[in-house]
Amino acid sequence: MTMTKSKVVLITGASSGIGETTAEVLAKAGHTVLVAARRTDRLETLTQRIKQSGGKAKAYTLDVTSRENFKAVVAAASEEFGPVDVLVNNAGLMPLSPMAALKADEWDRMIDVNIKGVLNGIESVLSVMEQRGGHIINTASIAAHTVFPTAAVYCGTKFAVRAISDGLRMETKKVRVTTISPGVVESELAHTTTDSATKAWLEDFRQVALKPDAITNAIAYAIAQPDDVNVDEMIIQPTQSAY
Repeated sequence: MTMTKSKVVLITGASSGIGETTAEVLAKAGHTVLVAARRTDRLETLTQRIKQSGGKAKAYTLDVTSRENFKAVVAAASEEFGPVDVLVNNAGLMPLSPMAALKADEWDRMIDVNIKGVLNGIESVLSVMEQRGGHIINTASIAAHTVFPTAAVYCGTKFAVRAISDGLRMETKKVRVTTISPGVVESELAHTTTDSATKAWLEDFRQVALKPDAITNAIAYAIAQPDDVNVDEMIIQPTQSAY
């Protein structure tokens, strides 16, 4: 991968899975990675590993559902490392269940993290990016393109992420906006599902899954493009996927 310059990259949901792998790969490419999540102990382990390999990284405790917390993290990071060049909105939840199960608390949590969390991130960086340029990468899903049983609310949140990305892209001339839509990936995402019947369906559905680095490589590719090139969206699925 050819890189024109080192960038300051803020990654949410970086304590595991796609976020963790993205931080490691981008750090190896010479970027400064700012990793953010609620599980600070995992972030500290990640940053130590990156630094031991010669990379630049710092951990921030972040609850993406808090506008104030998100703004504070961006402000602190910008003061120490300069303005955020790339925001990877990666944090997400997927507690699936049939609508009839009426798990309204889980619906609310998905809306708060998957939609409001993305909006909070955009709000925190957009004003500066509109002045100097930047890149916002939002993690959607194949669930932003297809609706699955037991996943109506989750799909709704990911359709929203895709719509928000498309709308933002249309409105700005200085900020690149990329939507990454992964298929099934090995991660902790499905661990939040509490409905027993849905858990059994998920185990079968997720038997064929990508490693997180398949998504990381797509993110790295989008970042590495020249400033006048926008990668609008990438859908990355296992070759053997049924969907």
